[in-house]
Amino acid sequence: MTDGTVNTATIPGEHEARSTPDDAPSVRAQTEAPSVEERYERLEKTVRAYNPQADFPLLRGAYEFAEKEHRGQLRKSGEPYIIHPIAVAQIIAELKLDSESLAAALLHDVIEDTPATHEDVSRLFGPTVADLVEGVSKLTRIQYDTVEDEQMENFRKMLMAMNQDIRVIIIKICDRLHNMRTMDFQPPAKQRQKSLETMEIYVPISYRLGIRRVKSELEDLSLKYLDPIAYEEIMDRTERQRDWYEEQMRQVAEQIHDYLSEQHIDNEVFGRMKHPYSIYRKTIMQNRALDDIFDLFAYRVVVNTVGDCYHVLGLIHDFYKPILGHFKDYIGNPKPNGYQSLHTIVMGSHGYPFEVQIRTKEMHQVAEFGVAAHWKYKYGQDGVKLGIDDHYDENYQWVQRLLENQDGAEPEDFIHSLKVDLFDDKVFVFTPKGEVLSLPAGATPIDYAYAIHSDVGNQMVSATVNRKIVPLDYSLKNGDRVEIRRSPTSKGPSRNWLQIAKSNQARSKIRQWFRREKRDENVVNGRLALEEELKRYNLRLKDAAAPDMQEILLKNTDYHTLEDLYAAIGYGAFTAHKAAMRVENEYRRTQKQKRAEPLTPEAKPEQEATPPAAPARTEQGIVVGGLDNCLVKFARCCTPVPGDEIKGFITKGYGVSVHRADCPNAAPERVSLAPERWVKVSWGANLEENYPTAVEAICRDRPRLTLDIASALADTLATARGIHVQATDDGLALCRLELRVRNKAEVDQVMRKVMQVSGVLDVKRPAK
Repeated sequence: MTDGTVNTATIPGEHEARSTPDDAPSVRAQTEAPSVEERYERLEKTVRAYNPQADFPLLRGAYEFAEKEHRGQLRKSGEPYIIHPIAVAQIIAELKLDSESLAAALLHDVIEDTPATHEDVSRLFGPTVADLVEGVSKLTRIQYDTVEDEQMENFRKMLMAMNQDIRVIIIKICDRLHNMRTMDFQPPAKQRQKSLETMEIYVPISYRLGIRRVKSELEDLSLKYLDPIAYEEIMDRTERQRDWYEEQMRQVAEQIHDYLSEQHIDNEVFGRMKHPYSIYRKTIMQNRALDDIFDLFAYRVVVNTVGDCYHVLGLIHDFYKPILGHFKDYIGNPKPNGYQSLHTIVMGSHGYPFEVQIRTKEMHQVAEFGVAAHWKYKYGQDGVKLGIDDHYDENYQWVQRLLENQDGAEPEDFIHSLKVDLFDDKVFVFTPKGEVLSLPAGATPIDYAYAIHSDVGNQMVSATVNRKIVPLDYSLKNGDRVEIRRSPTSKGPSRNWLQIAKSNQARSKIRQWFRREKRDENVVNGRLALEEELKRYNLRLKDAAAPDMQEILLKNTDYHTLEDLYAAIGYGAFTAHKAAMRVENEYRRTQKQKRAEPLTPEAKPEQEATPPAAPARTEQGIVVGGLDNCLVKFARCCTPVPGDEIKGFITKGYGVSVHRADCPNAAPERVSLAPERWVKVSWGANLEENYPTAVEAICRDRPRLTLDIASALADTLATARGIHVQATDDGLALCRLELRVRNKAEVDQVMRKVMQVSGVLDVKRPAK
């Protein structure tokens, strides 16, 4: 980099050189698509450019084997299936991984989707490639009782795969990226489901692994299906000003490059614009104009040494006017995914602000490729691999910590904590001895204490920050000096610490303490909680304790005895709601089975019993007392669902309108005006269908609010029909969720989940 270079990015992507994949649906509208062999030759060319010593016979063999095994299989687009593994391998090659990773990418679906076995792959391509392929295959989803269970298991399997060989996860993420690139061929429901899953699982892991290129594209593609109107609006707005944006970036990049070259600093300058999802977060979600975004444009300055980074920072501040309060030193305080750079925002000569990021060549590799930058094998003169980057293990010890912290965690709690540990930036605080400790952003003294040691947290009685006593829910800030006061006679942590602590590590250690120290108390509390929850289903605790029911319940919850289950509910490792749901489901199934069983000859009565009176006729699951063969409709003002107390009103010409008992239109004063038109109604038995209803939330308006609420909704059993958010002038937002549910329990679950979203002030069911 002796003479330096200047580059500008393709608008509106964030990548310096982001090309559209050959097999994307919109690429070759008027030209012939490349053949399968041409795609493979392009892959080899990409690999040869960064690793001439790659094992090309291995790659060719893997390609030919995969092509043979997948022959006859087609994708939704109608293309040969082999195009998919070649495309995944192409993404792997663009991340510059080794030959074994490339071969495994080409073979990643053969064990799952063809007759080929692990032994076949191992015999032909070696045990390492076979283990990688099998590792990817094991990440395939299976069915679980709840979304939380499924997400926790998916996360757990990914963490275990990372702990064994990080390349498994990189291949899986690249597999998801290509699937998202070709999502246009899937039905809308599948597009939304996969996009939500991508935002929930694959984006956070890509971020934590530092693979910026992949993370950004996954976010953009997810946005395309989660909020297509906003996505198109952003693309249209940036496209209209494309020429102007590119000219501005070119001029500023040349200015920076020429000025630094005059100061005899070797440099390379890249200009880029924020990618669509980042613009979405800054504009649509904050109702801001493009011109109001300080870092809409950014320029990366790559130099040789850390000393050059700080020298260039001073020169940039001399050349442009810095904007106060917008400087971040990620070299001294790296991000948890290993990212390092100096960030500053300055005012340009044309009167608009832009961001400058300054980093070394090595930092730039890590910023672009994350964990993949560490998976670079060094080669001797004979082409033999010498080993992996020495910094790899120390940079990714967090995987093992996350695996340890999942022990005993309730899935919902684990997923919430994991997102904090994976995605949020860190806060850096000082111990009394002046040592630096990094914690998740928003961490409290409780998180700090447990990060020091379990005993420090368990014996904590108070905390001081900068020599002042603070409450335990105080949010620590960068540079705070924290000291914990503890007592050996302390009674241990409080249960509400589980709601205060932000880190998965602290919450895990608190749960472990309660599990170990308070078993008798946990058993009592758990038993009472389950008994109370069962009442909502008109069941009793003895129903759950019946021998046949108990056996099934314990098998489904993985506990040996009912006492173990009560204890788990008591200390928070399992919820009473989930246990009650499983009892109710099994009870309903067994009752239905008993009704379906014919009487044996021995059991037939000697005389025919008097036939029971015919039940009142049901319509849409509603039993109307005293009326026969009448129409039933659900009132739109309150949208009742099974489990709600209800009242019926005889309308003129439209049958019986069913209201929730707490609906203003069914209030006693309204009933007294025409009592003869109100009839008794009730829910029928064996209700199987879904019912429309709505939930409304009042929230503080903030970035990501809509996506966070959508993510919370995805963790429930309800089906979303629509999410409508309207901002108000006082900084609030009104959110209405249109749902289809089976019963009131599912509505209550939605309300609890939404209430847990940051910024949500109140959640209610509308009744006008």
